[in-house]
Amino acid sequence: MSTNESAENYLETILILSKTLPVVRSVDIATELGYKKSSVSIAMKNLREKEHITVSDAGFISLTETGRNIAEMIYERHELFRSWLTTLGVDEKTASEDACKMEHAISTESFEAIKAFITKN
Repeated sequence: MSTNESAENYLETILILSKTLPVVRSVDIATELGYKKSSVSIAMKNLREKEHITVSDAGFISLTETGRNIAEMIYERHELFRSWLTTLGVDEKTASEDACKMEHAISTESFEAIKAFITKN
């Protein structure tokens, strides 16, 4: 399940958007991330080739099982780090930005250890 940070961000964004929108389209992702539609189209092509998403004839984007697993892993990391940092007194905006960096850089082993520590305390 090796993906790069950019792919992880796109998958996480699709997951988040799918919780609030009836369907997710490339334009929704571009708007959410502030990217050009052409950049999102290239990323969606790459994610489709890696079988992390499917795109319907109408342009509706859905996560595959592997894509959803990656997205949920990244989202869990983001939410845990953001929550932890705000609990430590970091303002919400900075906590969210830092969590976004941390979620990609940490190993599964280290994340699970931090998660266990945080949830015990």
